[in-house]
Amino acid sequence: MSAEPQQKSPPYEELPAPVGYSLVLPPGWIRIPLRRKRELEAAVTRLVDDACARLPGNFPRDRVTPYRLELERRLRKGVTQASKGAGLDLYLPFEQQSGTLIAASFVVAEISAGDGRSDPAAMLARMSMEGGRGAFRPKTVAGSSGTRRESVVAADPKDDAGLATRRVDYAVPVPKDPYRWVTVAFSTVGGGAPDDELADAAVELFDAIMTTFRWSRE
Repeated sequence: MSAEPQQKSPPYEELPAPVGYSLVLPPGWIRIPLRRKRELEAAVTRLVDDACARLPGNFPRDRVTPYRLELERRLRKGVTQASKGAGLDLYLPFEQQSGTLIAASFVVAEISAGDGRSDPAAMLARMSMEGGRGAFRPKTVAGSSGTRRESVVAADPKDDAGLATRRVDYAVPVPKDPYRWVTVAFSTVGGGAPDDELADAAVELFDAIMTTFRWSRE
């Protein structure tokens, strides 16, 4: 399953099973495909190049290379973390909005509810218990009966930033194949606190992005 451009679809009941999905991203956001190495490398290079091109003119020249290497290291660390499990795509902002670069990202993944005999409801219950982050609540996504969960996760002592994060998770069963699910996991540190105004704005933006989620069938 992969991200595809959005197209007009026939009546819902006539549609075949999806082969991918699409999202409309706000300006300044980029998609990094996690299962296509060439595209992944190109996206990381683009992000690093763009960030270095935006450095102020008085930025010391002898610090450009260390800055570039550190930025690339952090990006690759994020890609590695996002690739764990069943990650398909990583999305994150690479341009400032209203003078601020949002510290946020989200990962789209595909998971299986088992061997075709497992109860999808039981799968959702297991997902709800993971990490002690609470239950999912019903949320319609692209005409499917999906779910949404919002939580705050304490700072990871192994994380360089050492900040708590605001998380929002969506889980949506794939139409005509209820034993496959697509999950979309968002996280932000806001302006340094998971409940500050910037975190609220980031969550609102992510929820707006999710209203554009569509299944693709070609």
